[in-house]
Amino acid sequence: MAFLTYSAAFLWGFSIFPIILSFTTVIIPALSSLGLCKVYMDCLEKAFEFATNRIQQHDSRQDLNGNRGEQLPDNNAAAQKNSVALLQEEEKTTLKKVRSFGTLRREFELSDCYHFCRQGIEAIADDNVTKCFSAAELPSWNLLTRTNTHYEFVSVRLTILWVIGFLFRYCCLLPMRFILTVVSVNCFLMTTAAIGLMPNSRYKRHVSKYVSLMCYRILARAFSAVVTYHNKENRAKGGGICVANHTSPIDVIILACDACYAMVGQVHGGFTGMIQRAMSRSEAHIWFQRSEAKDRHAVSNRLKEHVSDPEKLPILIFPEGTCINNTSVMMFKKGSFEVGGTIYPVAIKYDARFGDAFWNSSKYNMIQYLLLMMTSWAIVCDVWYLPPMHRKEGEIAVEFANRVKHEIAQKGGLVDLLWDGQLKRMTVKEDYKKEQQKEYSKLLKVE
Repeated sequence: MAFLTYSAAFLWGFSIFPIILSFTTVIIPALSSLGLCKVYMDCLEKAFEFATNRIQQHDSRQDLNGNRGEQLPDNNAAAQKNSVALLQEEEKTTLKKVRSFGTLRREFELSDCYHFCRQGIEAIADDNVTKCFSAAELPSWNLLTRTNTHYEFVSVRLTILWVIGFLFRYCCLLPMRFILTVVSVNCFLMTTAAIGLMPNSRYKRHVSKYVSLMCYRILARAFSAVVTYHNKENRAKGGGICVANHTSPIDVIILACDACYAMVGQVHGGFTGMIQRAMSRSEAHIWFQRSEAKDRHAVSNRLKEHVSDPEKLPILIFPEGTCINNTSVMMFKKGSFEVGGTIYPVAIKYDARFGDAFWNSSKYNMIQYLLLMMTSWAIVCDVWYLPPMHRKEGEIAVEFANRVKHEIAQKGGLVDLLWDGQLKRMTVKEDYKKEQQKEYSKLLKVE
């Protein structure tokens, strides 16, 4: 009898040991960083500095031997050089002759079409639109092979460091991050199911808020997210709309770690649909059918109804409608700026040295993207809450959207572009072609 008791106790302890180990080594550090994040970041910066020094020594030896080594790209310097070159070319391509249309037909010069030729070549080689849909190259190597430059075999020490980092990311970080993901998702599903049984009251909203923050913060640790929030006094309040630039699907997780938001999106099936139903049990979110999504008036009415109630959570919207590579902000869709209410702009800027958060959906599916995130060093970013903005009297929705976009780009150190981000998936509209033709006609200065 005693043997059976000891055997049962041993089996129970053996089965509960993985759970205890997960809580002590993974979940508890996830809930409170315990100062480990700063130590981890400092170690990574020292490793990156060592790698950069070894690469520079390798390049200098190549130069002494007469072979020019491959230079690490500097995006800022290249951008400044391109801007100066463009200004010089604009001066050259401006046609200072004043000619009538008839004279232009008789005295056509080959230089008259130089403007279109130059812009066509730039569009093929490197333009400021399509390069926003691919990962921006780093000025220094971060020991990851997913960049365009590969220096893992420059020296023996660097190779050893790269192998150690590879094993650490895939054999140590990846399993722990996977456990955190499973724990956070299951915790979210169970707690929202319990909250859904509670009657609607202020107490239910408080419980839902703390549960949501806890689950999202655990999930953020699954990417080793290190987020710095600035100007928290400007966070979105109930009855408002929070708009932010869009780099990655995890933008939602980054923002939800600091405040609770109401989400907007289409109804999905499968795992995504299960998450949507769980979210709706605890808070009021706006999910619409695919057929309803085509009716802008119906969607706008639902948004206005939500915004009119200050007791409901602020709506989180990404007006770009697609992911941009953390260097620029593209055109904001005007729909969310026609609803009314207060707009709370948010600027998100990721530090690509530790991991590129940009999702190139044309190259990676969601599973591949999540694997890249979980095998990166960390996801480091800054979030700036900007002062609330209101639509001015006589200001149309497009102008208001551009004004908000400009403030976000300026605060986050991003390039403010007028192009539609949907150019990643569709052809150029005729209106854009006509605008280029108008600009060319101004160069001709025809009487």
